[in-house]
Amino acid sequence: MPPTAVAAAGPRLARTAAAARLSPRAERAAVRRALRGDEAALDVLFRAHWPAAYRAAWLVVRDPHAAEDIAQEAFVAAVRALERFDRRRPFGPWLRTIVARRAIDAQRSRALRREVGDAPLEALPAPEDGPPDDALLAAVAALPDDQRTVVALRHLLELTPTEIGELLGVPRGTVNSRLRRALDALAQELAR
Repeated sequence: MPPTAVAAAGPRLARTAAAARLSPRAERAAVRRALRGDEAALDVLFRAHWPAAYRAAWLVVRDPHAAEDIAQEAFVAAVRALERFDRRRPFGPWLRTIVARRAIDAQRSRALRREVGDAPLEALPAPEDGPPDDALLAAVAALPDDQRTVVALRHLLELTPTEIGELLGVPRGTVNSRLRRALDALAQELAR
């Protein structure tokens, strides 16, 4: 499936992506086939990694429509950069890192628009095929943007505080303090 077809098919495929799991070996084979232009291999990668990519974007931006766009654009960007991908590493974390960067950029852009006069966007609930609506996700969604972002990057994408600092352009100590404040706030909220 060419990148434009992947982007256009995103909503339809998102609903049918029943958390298809790939073994590391099958994933490497799909990446090799995708590099040779095999559209079916791209579809396999998309179906396997769409739910996590969407969740990563949603946890940062808290807007289902923006999260869908970000995840689709990140997948297309990953496909275009597939030749540079280190095939010794898993595809999923690499894709989610691309998603996280794009989501953070979207969040920054959104914040800049608010500074110049746009009303703050209302946080929308996750759609039915998004993350489950439970107390933890509700508490995470209520965190301030900077804290929610570090929680998503640390605990969903499993990035280290150093990697998060590099991604956000802030010192590691800032990442650690935001993470600590977020975890303390979550503990208090969940204890209620």
